[in-house]
This record gives sequence, structure tokens and C-alpha cells, in this order.
Amino acid sequence: MKDLFSIEGKVALVTGGSRGIGLMIARGYAENGARVYVSSRSAEACEETATELSKVGTAVALPADLSSQAEAQRVAAELADREGAVHILVNNAGANWGAPLEDYPDKAWDKVLALNLKAVFHLTVAMLPQLEAAATAEDPARVINVGSIDGIQVPLLETYAYSSSKAAVHHLTRVLAKKLAERDITVNAVAPGPFESKMMAATLESFGDSIAASCPRKRIGTPEDMAGVAIYLASRAGAYVTGAVIPVDGGIATTR
Repeated sequence: MKDLFSIEGKVALVTGGSRGIGLMIARGYAENGARVYVSSRSAEACEETATELSKVGTAVALPADLSSQAEAQRVAAELADREGAVHILVNNAGANWGAPLEDYPDKAWDKVLALNLKAVFHLTVAMLPQLEAAATAEDPARVINVGSIDGIQVPLLETYAYSSSKAAVHHLTRVLAKKLAERDITVNAVAPGPFESKMMAATLESFGDSIAASCPRKRIGTPEDMAGVAIYLASRAGAYVTGAVIPVDGGIATTR
């Protein structure tokens, strides 16, 4: 059982890894023996996170603004200089924008889609050589995209670009899973529900109690909940799973 869920010695890149869902995943990987590269727009936040995670494992800061294709290619090239192979790519970096329907600005679509959707595609493509170098038939390389239950259900808030982008991430996951299976790379998505994060802070402050009460599990998600599914997908236990979108939401989106 220990070997089945082991990620010992694997190399992982986690985007948006300095806070929220990304940090939960990065910490889970570091604590369980993976060498984790943490990327986010803030170099300071990256360094602080890498320093903190180095107390429980191995972590390296790799700051980047992945909303541009050039930055995705730069990150891939810089990582290739340091690592001959990368076993796990977690595409988590994301942005949100809420506004009333009639006032929803075009720049919201540009910002959110650039980071939430286009960056997932561009970084995955840029990382293919390193992923293929790590991949075998028995132990494929893994791409894990972070979607959202707002890409499965209609969101409560007016986050038109965000929810649309996450639904697109879920389908892009399926498309890439089919395309990359022959290269021994699996592609899956997790669709988080409510977790404590900076992006969710305002929502949880205003509606946290009611959200927890409406959740079949009657609580908000914990870091262990997210780390668990990310470790499963990255380990031998998840080697035969590809093209899946796994809600991690206590049943909110799947039992209504």
C-alpha cells in the first residue's frame, strides 16, 4: 500500500503553488518525498513558500507570470536546465473576476481566459519533452489540471469568465488525455469546491456557514482533502486514470 501511493523521488511543477489549492498540493507532494518546483507571479511569495516547504521536504521557487506563452516557454526551458525529467505538472495558476452581467468587462475575459485556460495549454505543450522523459508505460507522467465545481454547476456568484474557463479546462483535459495517452502521459482534472484560499476568502467570510451547511459533508475542504487526491493521481494508484474530472467538494456539485 505504501508503494502504491508513493511519489518518492518524483519531480513536480506546481503553478500557483504559493497559496490556496496550489500550496495544499505542493505541501502534500513535498511532505511525501517529491521534489517540488513552486511557480507564481510573485517572486517574493515563491521564495517564501519554497523556504517554508523546505522545512518538510524539497522545494524550489520558479516565479513566472504564466498568462503569456513566452513565460510558459521560459519556465519550461529553465526547468529543463535543472531537471532532465519532470514526472508531474500541476496546472493550478488562476484568476477570477466577478461583476454584474451588464457591467462585465471584456478585459475580465482576456485576463481570466489567458491564465485559467490558455496557460494550461501553453505550459503543457512546453513541458512535453520533460514529461515524456519521465514517462513509462507502467508509470506515466501526469498532468493534473485544477478546474472547479463552478465548471460543472452554475455558480452562485456572477463570475462569467471564471466558470466558463473552468468548464473549458475540464474539456481540454479530456482532449489532451486522448492525445497524450500514446506518449504515456495521463491528463486529469480536479474540480475543487469550497476550500479556504485567498480567492475564496471573501465568499467564505460572507457565506461560509451557509456553504458548509449546504454541503452534504457539512464542512469546508481541508488541505489534506486536496493533497490526498493530488497524491493519488500522481502515484501508481492513479496510473490507469486519464481524462477524468474529479470533484473534490464534499458532494456539492454531484448530489444535487
